[in-house]
Amino acid sequence: MLRDEVLSLLKSGEELSGETMSQTLGVSRAAVWKAIETLRGEGYAISSAPRRGYRLEGSPDLLSAGELAAAVAGRRVGKELVCLETVDSTNNEVKRRAVDAVPDGLVVLAGEQTGGRGRRGRSFVSPAGKGLYLSALLRPDCPLEQVSALTAWTAVAVCDAVEELCGTRPGIKWPNDVILDGRKLCGILTELELEAETAALRYVVVGLGLNVSQTAADFGPEVAPVAVSLAQALGRAPRRAEAAGAVIAALDRMAADFPRRWAEWLERYRADCLTLGRPVRLLRAGGEEEAEAEAVDETFALVVRCPAGRRETVSSGEVSVRGLLGYV
Repeated sequence: MLRDEVLSLLKSGEELSGETMSQTLGVSRAAVWKAIETLRGEGYAISSAPRRGYRLEGSPDLLSAGELAAAVAGRRVGKELVCLETVDSTNNEVKRRAVDAVPDGLVVLAGEQTGGRGRRGRSFVSPAGKGLYLSALLRPDCPLEQVSALTAWTAVAVCDAVEELCGTRPGIKWPNDVILDGRKLCGILTELELEAETAALRYVVVGLGLNVSQTAADFGPEVAPVAVSLAQALGRAPRRAEAAGAVIAALDRMAADFPRRWAEWLERYRADCLTLGRPVRLLRAGGEEEAEAEAVDETFALVVRCPAGRRETVSSGEVSVRGLLGYV
């Protein structure tokens, strides 16, 4: 799309003449001018001066291929990028596209989700223009039993991205909620597809919703007490395109490391995990039980000490964990 190509050129920060851009892109100067006017209509501040050219002076909070061209250049994750205004779920959209031959590293972004999902079928509040809703398709080369750890690895990657963006490192509520100021900043949902005949792994979809500029009103009365956005916690928020670039870069590093640098990422997860050393409530189909969270084992499962000293290892597929002293 010419609009994205022109924006990508302007993102260099240099003054570029219409002639230079037309020659670079192989289109007419009139087509370049039309793309410039489209961008201005979307809220981009683009100055122009005779014999000097156009310069990008300011950008609105929009997501597009042109905004992210530099961030995804040369990366495995994001080498194919789809930006949508609205979608039911970015995970669903990746799975729909995976019916055809799509490359490893496909990323789908949306400005709004109408049916955002979390673990165990819970809904994820995804208001338009407020958060980063992103899913990536990965094809890791590993035994099937290791794939479930991608959820935990993704949580560490999101912590990396937020620290890079904002200078503040969040923590992780086991197994995969990213926490800032004691409330949920980001939710992660990992889904996989297997071959029907062989049960071989076809692909994994890693989806996340990062709260960027939401207010308490955006979350609603039920979610607001346990959710937080970067704007609420820090008094400021990055543009969503900046957040997307940082997250994609972090996911790209994660994909390159998985699973060969297992021990390193396990130690990083343990360092970020806020659940350890705290009393928790284990929620299972058969009821609830209080316990103390003691450790994260080699498979990223949680080791807890139950009443009467009994120790138990629980996986995210078996149990939900809630804090006794607040959300964490």
